[in-house]
Amino acid sequence: MTLFPSCFSMHSFLVLFYIFSHYRPRGCRIASDAAAARFKPLTLPLTRLPPPPRSTSSSSRSSGFVRVSGCRDSRSGGDKGNETTLLFQNSNGFVRNLGLVSRKRADSLLTTTNNCFVRQLRMEDSKSKESRGALIVLEGLDRCGKTSQSSRLFSSLEGFGYSVDLWRFPDRNTGVGQMISSYLLNQTQLDDRTIHLLFSANRWEKRSMMESKLRSGTTLIVDRYSYSGVAFSAAKGLDIEWCKAPEKGLLAPDLVLYLDIQPEEAAERGGYGGERYEQLEFQKKVSQQYLMMRDHSWKIIDASLPMEDVEKQLSALVLDSVDLCRKGKPLSQLWPCQPAHTEKADDPS
Repeated sequence: MTLFPSCFSMHSFLVLFYIFSHYRPRGCRIASDAAAARFKPLTLPLTRLPPPPRSTSSSSRSSGFVRVSGCRDSRSGGDKGNETTLLFQNSNGFVRNLGLVSRKRADSLLTTTNNCFVRQLRMEDSKSKESRGALIVLEGLDRCGKTSQSSRLFSSLEGFGYSVDLWRFPDRNTGVGQMISSYLLNQTQLDDRTIHLLFSANRWEKRSMMESKLRSGTTLIVDRYSYSGVAFSAAKGLDIEWCKAPEKGLLAPDLVLYLDIQPEEAAERGGYGGERYEQLEFQKKVSQQYLMMRDHSWKIIDASLPMEDVEKQLSALVLDSVDLCRKGKPLSQLWPCQPAHTEKADDPS
């Protein structure tokens, strides 16, 4: 005896069983509106809503916001309000449907975890205001205290928990840097223009790494930069605009700390005279060239003060600059096209 008629296969039986097991008589309600929504999920196309009202307060300048709207029951059209649809709208007015969530979950997102949640969703809107490290440059005559103060600033920022690196130009570890080192130690002789271009090339060697470090959030404390190259070469009699030319395109410092000291006082400090440029009359000429390059990024510090007093002044200025860069100050390039000698220094005499 067969279990099924010959015209009724096992496959047909399973199909009929599935249909009857899922059949619901007319008028039978599903247990909850939340379950009903899952049977027919709400889908919203990408659309444009009116932009959010602008606010002048610093706490309301975010590029996006979270908006909550009620979820309507798909069958009756009534607003049950048990669940809600969470939307994210960026600063351009485009909306992303984040799906159906409970009202309790939505309230949680809008309060305790809202900041982290929205920050992940609006990464593409914040590219123009990326937090970054600051480029801090210390300049001044030989033996003015740049190396000591650079080390102190490095330790101070590191103690505050910042990501920070300490650089020095010329970088004598590269191939170009070794040629420069031989010249400075009077071991080789080079034409003035040749050595100037080597100094510039030494900075260009580190240009890509410098930008990468800054964009990753690392602050750079740099002992000497392009200003030294221009000041020392111009003090030899080279045209200052010619000296600036190979430096254009390098990154501009966010802050230049010029340690101001009289050449005669610097000459009295220990170790003076060990390198080619440590000559009193030449240092006086260098000091005059430095004054011709001052701009809005420069801060002049009296380097004749006690070391601790100088350190306090430098630390305050550096922390302000670091904070500004963390808020999204854009990078810029050194010496963009502008009229020559836009800012004349006072006559030192």
